[in-house]
Amino acid sequence: MYLRKLTVILGILAIGISRAQNVQSDLLDKKVVFIIVDGISADQLKTANTPYLDQIGRVGAYTDAYVGGGKGTYSETPTISAVGYNSLITGTWANKHNVWGNGIKAPNYNYPTIFRLYKDQNPSGTIGVFSSWLDNRTKLVGEGLDATGQIEVNHHFDGLEYDTINFPHDIRRNFMKLIDYTVADHAAETILREGPDLSWVYLEFSDDMGHGYGDSDRFTAAVEFEDYLVGKIWKAVEERRTEHKEEWLFVVTTDHGRTEEDGKHHGGQSDRERSTWIVTNSKDTNGYFNSKTPGVVDILPTIVDFLNIEVPQSVRREWDGVSLIQPVDAVDLRATKKGSHLEVSWEALSEGSGNLYMSSTNAFKNGGQDDYKLIETVQLEKGKLKIPLRKLSKGFCKLILETKNTTLNTWYVEE
Repeated sequence: MYLRKLTVILGILAIGISRAQNVQSDLLDKKVVFIIVDGISADQLKTANTPYLDQIGRVGAYTDAYVGGGKGTYSETPTISAVGYNSLITGTWANKHNVWGNGIKAPNYNYPTIFRLYKDQNPSGTIGVFSSWLDNRTKLVGEGLDATGQIEVNHHFDGLEYDTINFPHDIRRNFMKLIDYTVADHAAETILREGPDLSWVYLEFSDDMGHGYGDSDRFTAAVEFEDYLVGKIWKAVEERRTEHKEEWLFVVTTDHGRTEEDGKHHGGQSDRERSTWIVTNSKDTNGYFNSKTPGVVDILPTIVDFLNIEVPQSVRREWDGVSLIQPVDAVDLRATKKGSHLEVSWEALSEGSGNLYMSSTNAFKNGGQDDYKLIETVQLEKGKLKIPLRKLSKGFCKLILETKNTTLNTWYVEE
């Protein structure tokens, strides 16, 4: 009898300890750092010696990816640097976020960045931007602007491109190599010391070498140098994770590829200019990440899921990406005119049903709300639905497919 009671007591204690450990795991501070290393196509990355990116990929995962929106469609997006950055931080293509070049003339802040989404839910949370481009903070994140709710970047280190005393400009752009080193060093130090909740690090030198030397040993050396800088930041995250018992999501990607013929340019829609990649330390990548080719717009929903950010339905319905770490039921929603019908199609990744909605307005673009009507409940495995054109508003409509785990959107724009 004594032994039986002792066994029961020990069992109860074991359950209590297990539950306490699970609660402790749930209470771990979650933090994110994402890095954009400029202008490296997937094939160029694979030919370089990148021990740190390889290490991160072994901890988590690697995938080829893409930028540039829907080629030949309403969402086709220039493969240009600032355009790619904004596609990442808003989860939308250029037809929505309205950044079409590096001049960043008129961003549409109605499509909130990942920083705005985070700060709206966590006003006391901390964000960081470490970059060679001052515009990344002042124009894309939009620090202090009324249109972004006067968002504050708690930790920033940028604008060194204007410091010609400490970084005298030379024709071979070696000053940018020193700037990248300084930016990465400061980012690593700040992460280690302060542990911002959400950080963006941007490194430029590789793109400069691409423009100057194209496919060459010099460009490959630049990629390997950037890998070393990524390693500095990775080591800081790992030390921070161990010392402070934090859970970190680490994501590294690029903003565009390079031209087919010599690798000196970008901006167009060739396969190589659209070719990018994503490396992450996450062990929870889903089937979509592991078997398909994600887009840069998928990184924002992934960060949202990792940080458990609550996002209004109206915002989710505008995203052009899906999560890389949570279940995804379907991808690649399209609307194509075929005779007297509009064929709405998707690729099912699971069985089940979803609701297809339609709106004839695009009020969200101007800060308003769109009125969506349910068209039909569909079976995902069927992969398509035909809608008579007479049921559509002439010229334009927005379509939403919502399932248990996924929200997809597409536009129909009459040519």
